[in-house]
Amino acid sequence: MKPCPKLSNSCVVGVIYTVLLLGLQGVRVVECRVANGLDCFEYPAISCRKHSAVLTDFGGVGDGKTSNTKAFQYAISNLSHYASDGGALLVVPPGKWLTGSFNLTSHFTLFLQKEATILGSQDESEWPTLPVLPSYGRGRDAPDGRLSSLIFGTNLTDVIITGYNGTIDGQGCYWWDKFHKGELKLTRPYMIEIMFSDHIQISNLTLINSPSWFVHPIYTSDIIIQGLTILAPVDSPNTDGIDPDSCSNIRIEDCYIVSGDDCVAIKSGWDEYGIKFGMPSQHIIIRRLECVSPDSAMIALGSEMSGGIQDVRAEDLTAINTQSAVRIKTAVGRGAYVRDIFIKGMNLNTMKYVFWMTGSYSSHPDNGFDPKALPNITGINYRDVIAENVTYSARLEGIANDPFTGICISNVTIHSG
Repeated sequence: MKPCPKLSNSCVVGVIYTVLLLGLQGVRVVECRVANGLDCFEYPAISCRKHSAVLTDFGGVGDGKTSNTKAFQYAISNLSHYASDGGALLVVPPGKWLTGSFNLTSHFTLFLQKEATILGSQDESEWPTLPVLPSYGRGRDAPDGRLSSLIFGTNLTDVIITGYNGTIDGQGCYWWDKFHKGELKLTRPYMIEIMFSDHIQISNLTLINSPSWFVHPIYTSDIIIQGLTILAPVDSPNTDGIDPDSCSNIRIEDCYIVSGDDCVAIKSGWDEYGIKFGMPSQHIIIRRLECVSPDSAMIALGSEMSGGIQDVRAEDLTAINTQSAVRIKTAVGRGAYVRDIFIKGMNLNTMKYVFWMTGSYSSHPDNGFDPKALPNITGINYRDVIAENVTYSARLEGIANDPFTGICISNVTIHSG
């Protein structure tokens, strides 16, 4: 088993929030809906569970060597019987729990205790294959199929992945090497992927070294992502931090991300496949986000945005040694729209670009895209920005005969490096 390079301590800064759900009674996520401002953004409550168990009850061995794939799946399968009786909680105790991909169930909490680490297996036989995503038409690394994520769920409701700052380590260097050598026959697994689901919470964890994207909710609604520390080497390929994809009603807050790609990337499908699927990402709030990504963006909108992106509100953002702050990425063939984007309160230091919008991000799933499918980029608003040690204030690249409109930038201070 090949160990991944260790991150320096300077990367592990700031955002460790601990909320112990086990044993608390009546803890609820308050209820509300998206308002016009940032003051109110909440969901129907996720309650504590009536039943609980520990992974060792199902044969789990936390020695870092023994595979626990069957133990996780056996535990979750047994606990799924309590879905209609108050739900269930599975505790991962201190130790190193090696596992391949496993599937979650509804009305379920996965809780990692302090000093508990889930390790992603480097045995490819422990990663089932999945069909390509319908809004993408092909895999991102290879045209045929993809590998299931380390923690996967589909058609679920009321799921919590949390802990007392436990760790999930994807041991991604195995997969990064295969990517660089051109040896991938299927798209790499993500760390956490939830599909066609609702009422999801992912919080209070440290996530490191994902094979590819870290957190990928797709075709899902009512999501809270809170208090995550996400760490990958800044030269690791495609290690996006949080990628909501054709999702609605999302709150991302109090996260610290060091990444080899975009720290947060909002997506909604790729060219003709995303246009046909037609599911936007919308009603998204991002706040109190800290990022480091020298070759990518703190927040990206696109480039896969063919289902549309709208009503994104972000505030209290900090980026250090990052290529760009908020980057809009699109191209001819994408179609759809990016609109009603409101960003305020950015503090930036050591940036290549403060503002970056491009209409020439021209990767396509195949040659079947429609060259007449032009994206509509409008209603993009930035205010209250302070940036130090900047190379370029902006890089703005539109599309011929398809202008970006309604761009408003106010109260901005930029100092060059």
